[in-house]
Amino acid sequence: MKFIIISGLSGAGKSKAASFLEDMGFYVVDNMPAALIPRFAELCMAGPGQYDRVALVTDIRGGQTFDGLFAALSQLRDMCCDYQILFVEATVETIIKRYKETRRMHPLAKNGRSLEDAVRQERIALMPVRQRAKYIVDTSPLSTAKLRGEMLRLFGDGNEIPAMSVNVISFGFKYGIPLEADLVFDVRFLPNPFYIASLREKNGLDNDVRDFVFGYQQTRDFLKHLEDMIGFLLPRYVEEGKTALVIAVGCTGGHHRSVAITRALAEFIRQKGYPAAENHRDMTRGG
Repeated sequence: MKFIIISGLSGAGKSKAASFLEDMGFYVVDNMPAALIPRFAELCMAGPGQYDRVALVTDIRGGQTFDGLFAALSQLRDMCCDYQILFVEATVETIIKRYKETRRMHPLAKNGRSLEDAVRQERIALMPVRQRAKYIVDTSPLSTAKLRGEMLRLFGDGNEIPAMSVNVISFGFKYGIPLEADLVFDVRFLPNPFYIASLREKNGLDNDVRDFVFGYQQTRDFLKHLEDMIGFLLPRYVEEGKTALVIAVGCTGGHHRSVAITRALAEFIRQKGYPAAENHRDMTRGG
Protein backbone atom coordinates (compact mmCIF):
# COMPACT_ATOMS: atom_id res chain seq x y z
CA MET A 1 0.00 0.00 0.00
CA LYS A 2 1.24 3.49 -0.87
CA PHE A 3 0.11 6.08 1.66
CA ILE A 4 1.29 9.62 0.93
CA ILE A 5 0.80 12.71 3.05
CA ILE A 6 1.02 15.86 0.89
CA SER A 7 1.83 19.06 2.72
CA GLY A 8 3.62 22.29 2.00
CA LEU A 9 3.23 25.98 1.39
CA SER A 10 0.02 27.53 0.15
CA GLY A 11 0.45 28.40 -3.51
CA ALA A 12 3.38 26.04 -3.98
CA GLY A 13 1.42 23.49 -5.99
CA LYS A 14 -0.01 20.91 -3.56
CA SER A 15 -3.33 20.73 -5.37
CA LYS A 16 -1.63 20.30 -8.73
CA ALA A 17 0.62 17.56 -7.35
CA ALA A 18 -2.44 15.86 -5.86
CA SER A 19 -4.28 16.03 -9.17
CA PHE A 20 -1.36 14.35 -10.93
CA LEU A 21 -1.34 11.59 -8.31
CA GLU A 22 -5.06 11.17 -8.88
CA ASP A 23 -4.40 10.78 -12.61
CA MET A 24 -1.88 8.08 -11.67
CA GLY A 25 -4.54 6.09 -9.83
CA PHE A 26 -4.21 7.40 -6.29
CA TYR A 27 -7.32 7.99 -4.21
CA VAL A 28 -6.90 11.62 -3.13
CA VAL A 29 -8.54 13.32 -0.14
CA ASP A 30 -8.02 17.06 0.38
CA ASN A 31 -7.80 18.61 3.85
CA MET A 32 -8.78 15.54 5.88
CA PRO A 33 -8.79 16.27 9.64
CA ALA A 34 -5.69 14.75 11.23
CA ALA A 35 -7.73 12.84 13.79
CA LEU A 36 -9.43 10.90 11.00
CA ILE A 37 -6.26 9.82 9.21
CA PRO A 38 -5.58 6.65 11.26
CA ARG A 39 -9.19 5.49 10.96
CA PHE A 40 -9.14 6.15 7.22
CA ALA A 41 -5.87 4.21 6.86
CA GLU A 42 -7.37 1.34 8.83
CA LEU A 43 -10.32 1.17 6.44
CA CYS A 44 -8.00 1.25 3.43
CA MET A 45 -5.82 -1.53 4.79
CA ALA A 46 -8.84 -3.70 5.60
CA GLY A 47 -10.43 -3.25 2.17
CA PRO A 48 -10.12 -5.53 -0.86
CA GLY A 49 -7.44 -3.38 -2.47
CA GLN A 50 -9.28 -0.57 -4.22
CA TYR A 51 -7.61 1.93 -1.87
CA ASP A 52 -4.06 0.61 -2.01
CA ARG A 53 -2.73 3.95 -3.33
CA VAL A 54 -3.84 6.90 -1.22
CA ALA A 55 -2.75 10.53 -1.00
CA LEU A 56 -4.00 12.91 1.71
CA VAL A 57 -3.49 16.67 1.54
CA THR A 58 -2.97 18.49 4.82
CA ASP A 59 -1.75 22.05 5.27
CA ILE A 60 -2.05 25.27 7.21
CA ARG A 61 -5.84 25.29 6.77
CA GLY A 62 -5.99 22.77 9.62
CA GLY A 63 -4.30 25.18 12.04
CA GLN A 64 -0.83 26.57 12.65
CA THR A 65 0.38 23.65 14.79
CA PHE A 66 0.71 20.08 13.64
CA ASP A 67 0.61 18.17 16.91
CA GLY A 68 -2.55 16.39 15.75
CA LEU A 69 -0.89 15.39 12.48
CA PHE A 70 2.19 14.04 14.23
CA ALA A 71 0.01 12.07 16.66
CA ALA A 72 -1.86 10.60 13.69
CA LEU A 73 1.42 9.68 11.99
CA SER A 74 2.56 7.92 15.18
CA GLN A 75 -0.62 5.86 15.08
CA LEU A 76 0.05 4.98 11.43
CA ARG A 77 3.49 3.73 12.41
CA ASP A 78 1.98 1.63 15.22
CA MET A 79 -0.43 0.16 12.66
CA CYS A 80 2.55 -0.79 10.43
CA CYS A 81 1.17 1.55 7.76
CA ASP A 82 4.14 2.68 5.69
CA TYR A 83 3.52 6.34 4.91
CA GLN A 84 5.63 8.95 3.14
CA ILE A 85 5.45 12.73 3.40
CA LEU A 86 5.71 14.84 0.26
CA PHE A 87 6.48 18.47 1.04
CA VAL A 88 5.79 20.98 -1.75
CA GLU A 89 7.44 24.37 -1.53
CA ALA A 90 8.46 27.37 -3.60
CA THR A 91 10.35 30.59 -3.09
CA VAL A 92 8.60 33.50 -1.40
CA GLU A 93 8.84 35.52 -4.61
CA THR A 94 7.27 32.72 -6.66
CA ILE A 95 4.36 32.25 -4.27
CA ILE A 96 3.67 35.98 -4.10
CA LYS A 97 3.66 36.14 -7.90
CA ARG A 98 1.21 33.22 -8.12
CA TYR A 99 -1.16 34.78 -5.59
CA LYS A 100 -1.11 38.08 -7.43
CA GLU A 101 -1.92 36.31 -10.69
CA THR A 102 -4.84 34.36 -9.22
CA ARG A 103 -5.99 37.17 -6.87
CA ARG A 104 -6.71 34.60 -4.18
CA MET A 105 -6.31 35.27 -0.47
CA HIS A 106 -3.49 33.56 1.38
CA PRO A 107 -4.91 31.69 4.42
CA LEU A 108 -2.64 33.65 6.80
CA ALA A 109 -3.02 37.07 5.13
CA LYS A 110 -5.52 38.37 7.66
CA ASN A 111 -5.81 41.29 10.06
CA GLY A 112 -3.68 43.53 7.87
CA ARG A 113 -0.80 41.07 7.50
CA SER A 114 1.03 41.51 4.22
CA LEU A 115 1.23 38.67 1.73
CA GLU A 116 4.99 38.44 2.14
CA ASP A 117 4.69 38.19 5.92
CA ALA A 118 1.98 35.55 5.55
CA VAL A 119 4.18 33.39 3.32
CA ARG A 120 7.16 33.70 5.65
CA GLN A 121 5.03 32.91 8.70
CA GLU A 122 3.63 29.83 6.99
CA ARG A 123 7.12 28.63 6.11
CA ILE A 124 8.11 28.82 9.78
CA ALA A 125 4.93 27.05 10.91
CA LEU A 126 5.44 24.20 8.44
CA MET A 127 9.11 23.63 9.23
CA PRO A 128 8.41 20.64 11.56
CA VAL A 129 6.50 18.94 8.75
CA ARG A 130 9.23 19.68 6.23
CA GLN A 131 11.82 18.15 8.52
CA ARG A 132 9.89 14.87 8.56
CA ALA A 133 9.31 14.78 4.80
CA LYS A 134 10.87 12.04 2.71
CA TYR A 135 10.38 14.02 -0.49
CA ILE A 136 10.78 17.79 -0.86
CA VAL A 137 9.82 19.30 -4.22
CA ASP A 138 10.55 22.94 -5.02
CA THR A 139 8.12 23.95 -7.75
CA SER A 140 9.65 27.40 -8.35
CA PRO A 141 11.47 26.38 -11.55
CA LEU A 142 9.00 23.69 -12.62
CA SER A 143 6.45 23.95 -15.40
CA THR A 144 3.20 22.03 -15.01
CA ALA A 145 4.55 19.26 -17.21
CA LYS A 146 7.80 19.02 -15.26
CA LEU A 147 5.90 18.80 -11.99
CA ARG A 148 3.86 15.99 -13.48
CA GLY A 149 7.07 14.28 -14.54
CA GLU A 150 8.46 14.62 -11.03
CA MET A 151 5.35 12.98 -9.57
CA LEU A 152 5.71 10.14 -12.07
CA ARG A 153 9.37 9.73 -11.16
CA LEU A 154 8.73 9.67 -7.42
CA PHE A 155 5.49 7.70 -7.23
CA GLY A 156 4.87 6.08 -10.61
CA ASP A 157 4.81 2.34 -11.10
CA GLY A 158 5.02 2.25 -14.90
CA ASN A 159 1.28 1.73 -15.42
CA GLU A 160 0.22 5.37 -15.53
CA ILE A 161 -1.92 6.94 -18.21
CA PRO A 162 0.25 7.93 -21.22
CA ALA A 163 1.44 11.52 -21.45
CA MET A 164 -1.40 12.73 -23.68
CA SER A 165 -4.36 11.15 -25.41
CA VAL A 166 -5.54 12.43 -28.77
CA ASN A 167 -9.00 12.27 -30.30
CA VAL A 168 -9.24 12.89 -34.04
CA ILE A 169 -12.76 13.75 -35.22
CA SER A 170 -14.10 13.98 -38.76
CA PHE A 171 -17.10 16.26 -39.24
CA GLY A 172 -19.19 18.11 -41.79
CA PHE A 173 -19.09 21.90 -41.78
CA LYS A 174 -22.76 21.94 -42.72
CA TYR A 175 -23.48 20.53 -39.25
CA GLY A 176 -21.14 22.84 -37.34
CA ILE A 177 -17.62 22.63 -35.93
CA PRO A 178 -17.21 20.29 -32.90
CA LEU A 179 -17.29 22.45 -29.79
CA GLU A 180 -14.60 20.38 -28.06
CA ALA A 181 -12.03 20.83 -30.85
CA ASP A 182 -8.60 22.26 -29.99
CA LEU A 183 -7.42 22.26 -33.60
CA VAL A 184 -9.64 22.45 -36.71
CA PHE A 185 -8.54 21.66 -40.27
CA ASP A 186 -10.63 22.32 -43.39
CA VAL A 187 -10.18 19.80 -46.23
CA ARG A 188 -12.98 21.10 -48.46
CA PHE A 189 -10.35 22.14 -51.03
CA LEU A 190 -9.63 18.48 -51.84
CA PRO A 191 -11.36 16.72 -54.77
CA ASN A 192 -14.81 15.57 -53.64
CA PRO A 193 -15.89 11.92 -54.13
CA PHE A 194 -19.49 13.05 -53.72
CA TYR A 195 -19.57 13.96 -57.39
CA ILE A 196 -18.59 10.44 -58.44
CA ALA A 197 -21.81 8.43 -58.67
CA SER A 198 -20.21 5.13 -57.65
CA LEU A 199 -18.66 6.73 -54.54
CA ARG A 200 -21.44 9.05 -53.39
CA GLU A 201 -23.15 6.57 -51.06
CA LYS A 202 -19.87 5.28 -49.63
CA ASN A 203 -17.64 6.89 -47.02
CA GLY A 204 -13.98 7.61 -46.41
CA LEU A 205 -13.40 4.25 -44.72
CA ASP A 206 -14.12 2.42 -47.97
CA ASN A 207 -11.00 1.56 -49.93
CA ASP A 208 -12.19 2.97 -53.23
CA VAL A 209 -13.11 6.31 -51.62
CA ARG A 210 -9.76 6.43 -49.86
CA ASP A 211 -7.96 5.60 -53.09
CA PHE A 212 -9.83 8.41 -54.85
CA VAL A 213 -8.99 10.97 -52.15
CA PHE A 214 -5.31 10.02 -51.94
CA GLY A 215 -5.02 9.56 -55.67
CA TYR A 216 -4.37 13.30 -55.94
CA GLN A 217 -0.93 14.76 -55.25
CA GLN A 218 -2.43 17.72 -53.40
CA THR A 219 -3.97 15.32 -50.87
CA ARG A 220 -0.66 13.59 -50.29
CA ASP A 221 1.12 16.92 -49.98
CA PHE A 222 -1.47 18.22 -47.55
CA LEU A 223 -1.24 15.13 -45.35
CA LYS A 224 2.55 15.39 -45.27
CA HIS A 225 2.37 19.03 -44.15
CA LEU A 226 -0.32 18.15 -41.61
CA GLU A 227 1.75 15.30 -40.19
CA ASP A 228 4.78 17.56 -39.93
CA MET A 229 2.75 20.13 -38.02
CA ILE A 230 1.09 17.63 -35.68
CA GLY A 231 4.39 15.82 -35.13
CA PHE A 232 5.89 19.14 -34.04
CA LEU A 233 2.95 20.14 -31.84
CA LEU A 234 2.39 16.92 -29.88
CA PRO A 235 5.54 17.04 -27.73
CA ARG A 236 5.09 20.79 -27.23
CA TYR A 237 1.60 20.21 -25.81
CA VAL A 238 2.96 17.47 -23.55
CA GLU A 239 5.66 19.85 -22.29
CA GLU A 240 2.94 22.29 -21.28
CA GLY A 241 1.08 19.60 -19.34
CA LYS A 242 -1.80 19.02 -21.72
CA THR A 243 -3.30 15.56 -21.16
CA ALA A 244 -5.94 15.48 -23.91
CA LEU A 245 -6.04 16.95 -27.40
CA VAL A 246 -8.97 17.04 -29.83
CA ILE A 247 -8.21 17.50 -33.54
CA ALA A 248 -11.16 18.05 -35.88
CA VAL A 249 -10.97 17.55 -39.65
CA GLY A 250 -13.90 18.85 -41.65
CA CYS A 251 -15.27 18.62 -45.16
CA THR A 252 -18.72 19.64 -46.44
CA GLY A 253 -20.81 16.72 -45.22
CA GLY A 254 -18.35 14.73 -43.13
CA HIS A 255 -18.72 11.56 -45.24
CA HIS A 256 -15.70 11.25 -47.51
CA ARG A 257 -12.63 13.51 -47.45
CA SER A 258 -12.55 14.33 -43.74
CA VAL A 259 -13.08 10.68 -42.86
CA ALA A 260 -10.19 9.48 -45.01
CA ILE A 261 -7.84 12.18 -43.68
CA THR A 262 -8.91 11.53 -40.08
CA ARG A 263 -8.11 7.83 -40.34
CA ALA A 264 -4.68 8.54 -41.85
CA LEU A 265 -3.89 11.21 -39.26
CA ALA A 266 -4.97 9.01 -36.32
CA GLU A 267 -2.73 6.21 -37.57
CA PHE A 268 0.20 8.64 -37.87
CA ILE A 269 -0.33 9.84 -34.28
CA ARG A 270 -0.45 6.26 -32.98
CA GLN A 271 2.82 5.54 -34.79
CA LYS A 272 4.29 8.49 -32.89
CA GLY A 273 3.48 6.68 -29.65
CA TYR A 274 0.39 8.59 -28.54
CA PRO A 275 -2.95 6.88 -27.86
CA ALA A 276 -5.21 8.20 -30.59
CA ALA A 277 -8.93 7.55 -31.00
CA GLU A 278 -10.77 8.37 -34.20
CA ASN A 279 -14.41 9.36 -34.35
CA HIS A 280 -16.51 10.12 -37.40
CA ARG A 281 -19.26 12.37 -36.12
CA ASP A 282 -21.27 12.88 -39.28
CA MET A 283 -20.24 9.94 -41.44
CA THR A 284 -23.60 8.15 -41.15
CA ARG A 285 -25.66 11.30 -41.14
CA GLY A 286 -27.95 11.80 -44.09
CA GLY A 287 -28.94 14.97 -45.86
